[in-house]
Amino acid sequence: MTERKPPGVPFESWVDHQILDAQRRGEFDRLPGAGAPLPADVDSTYDELWWVKRKMAREGLAVLPPALALRKEAEDALAAAYAAPSERIARKIIEDVNVRIRDMMFRPPPGPPLGKKPYDVEEVVREWRQRRTAATGDAPESAV
Repeated sequence: MTERKPPGVPFESWVDHQILDAQRRGEFDRLPGAGAPLPADVDSTYDELWWVKRKMAREGLAVLPPALALRKEAEDALAAAYAAPSERIARKIIEDVNVRIRDMMFRPPPGPPLGKKPYDVEEVVREWRQRRTAATGDAPESAV
C-alpha cells in the first residue's frame, strides 16, 4: 500500500521517490510484457471500437461487403488453383468459386458491384499446366 504524500513535498519528487523505492524492491522485475515492443497503434487517434478491431484481428476475422469478400475469395481461389497438386484439384477449386461468382452475378448483394466474371476453367487449367511444366521441367499428369 502506498503511503500518503507528506505535506510540503512536491508531488513530482514524491512520485519519483515511490518509483525508485519500488525499483529497489524489484517490483518492476519480471512484469508481463517486459521487453516486448509496444503495439503499432499506440500513436493513432482514439477509437471507441479499438477492442472490437483488436479482437477481430486476433481471431483472423474481417468484415467486408459481400462483393469485396467474394472478389478476394476468387483471387485466392485462382492462386490456390495454380498451386494445386493436380489438374483435378485445380479444376474443382475454380468450378466451386465460379458457382459463387455466378450466384452473386444473378443476385447482387448491397454494396459495390462484384466486378468479376466466372473464370474459364479450361484456360486456368491450361495456365496451371504451363506453370507446372515450367516449375518441374516435365509434363504434369492430366486428370480430366
